[in-house]
Amino acid sequence: MNAAEHQRLLVPYFDQAIPAAAARLRAGPELCIIVPTFNERENIADLIGRLVLCLGERSWEVLFVDDDSPDGTAEVVREHAAADSRVRCLKRIRRRGLSSACVEGMLATTAPYLAVMDADLQHDERLLPQMLDALKQGDTDIVVGSRYAPGGDIGDWDARRARMSRLAVRLSRVLVPADLKDPMSGFFMLRRSVLDGSVRKLSAIGFKILTDVFASSPQPLRFKELGYKFRVRRAGESKLDSATAWDYAMLLLDKLIGRWIPVRFLAFSIVGAVGVAVHFSVLTILYQMLHYGFVIAQAAATLCAMTFNYTINNVLTYRDRRLIGAKWLRGWASFVLACSVGGFANLGVASTLFGLGRGWFLAAISGILVGAVWNYAVTMLLTWGRSRK
Repeated sequence: MNAAEHQRLLVPYFDQAIPAAAARLRAGPELCIIVPTFNERENIADLIGRLVLCLGERSWEVLFVDDDSPDGTAEVVREHAAADSRVRCLKRIRRRGLSSACVEGMLATTAPYLAVMDADLQHDERLLPQMLDALKQGDTDIVVGSRYAPGGDIGDWDARRARMSRLAVRLSRVLVPADLKDPMSGFFMLRRSVLDGSVRKLSAIGFKILTDVFASSPQPLRFKELGYKFRVRRAGESKLDSATAWDYAMLLLDKLIGRWIPVRFLAFSIVGAVGVAVHFSVLTILYQMLHYGFVIAQAAATLCAMTFNYTINNVLTYRDRRLIGAKWLRGWASFVLACSVGGFANLGVASTLFGLGRGWFLAAISGILVGAVWNYAVTMLLTWGRSRK
C-alpha cells in the first residue's frame, strides 16, 4: 500500500472539524540509520548534525538503540527527537549487545533500506548517499563501508589491533564470500528483503552483525564495498575488550555447529574444561606443596573451580544476563548447589556403567557428559534464568 492509498482509506475517519489532519499524512522514511549506543551522549548531537548535512532532503530517519546507558544517552536522544521527527530512540532494559540492538532497530522501522553505523563518529557518514544510490540501482543487496577496499584505511590502529583484525577476517572466511574484503565492518546498508530472509536465522551474538547477516542469508548476497578511512573516536570510550574476541568465537561456532549444539552450552563446556585445570592447580598446591589432607584439599579445589566457572560464565557465557551485587552472591550459591548435584550425577552414572563392564573410559566420559548437561540446564534456569525475568 502506498501513501496515497493509505491517506484515501483514512480520510473518512477524520472528523470534519479537522480536515487538515489528512493533509499532514506523509510517507514513512526511505532510509533508516540504526545506531546502537551505550554511553555515547557526547557524540549524539554531532552525529545527528552530520547526518543532516550529508542526507539533506532525502527521506531518512536515525534510530538510536540504547542499552540503558547510565550516562543518559537515551535522554539526550529524546531531546533531539522532540525537535526533529527524523530522530528516534529505542531504549532497551536489561539487554545488552550490539548485534541484537541492530536487529531490534531494523525490525522497529518501516524503511525499505537499512543502514548500521556506530555512534562514535569513526564511520564516514558521507558514504551513506552513495550506499543508498547503489542499492536503488537494483543489482546490489548490501553495501559495505570497507577499511580494506581501495580508498579505505584503518586509521591510527596500533599493530596489535591491526593483527587481531586481520586474524578475524581470515577466520570469517568459513562463513562469508572470499572476495569480501572487510567482513568485520560495522558500517553497511542493506535492503529490507535481506533482513526478512535471514532474521530468523541470525545469531545476534556479540558485535559482528555483518558476518552474521552473510552467514544467515538463504542465498548468496550481491554486495559492493566502498572504501573509507576509519576515524579517531571523538568522545566516550571504546567498547572493544577481551570479551569481544570471545563473542566473535561464539558467533563462528554458532554458525558452524549451532544447529546441533547450543552455543551457550559450548561456551559453558569450554569454561568448565578450563575449570578442571584450576581444580588440579589448587589441589596440587594444597595437597602436594602445603601438605593439607587430601579430603580438605579436594574440597577446597572443588569450591575454587566452581567459583571460577561461575565467575567466568557470568562474565562471558551469560554476559547478557550478568549478575552483580547481592544477585551475584545468590547466583553463586545456586550455581554451587546445582553443580554439586551434577557431581553426584556424574559419579552415579560413571559408577553404574563401570559396574556393567563398559570400561573406565566410556564410563568416565558418560559421567562427565551427564554432569555437564545437568549443570548447564539447571544453572541456566536457576542461576541466570531469574535474572532474565
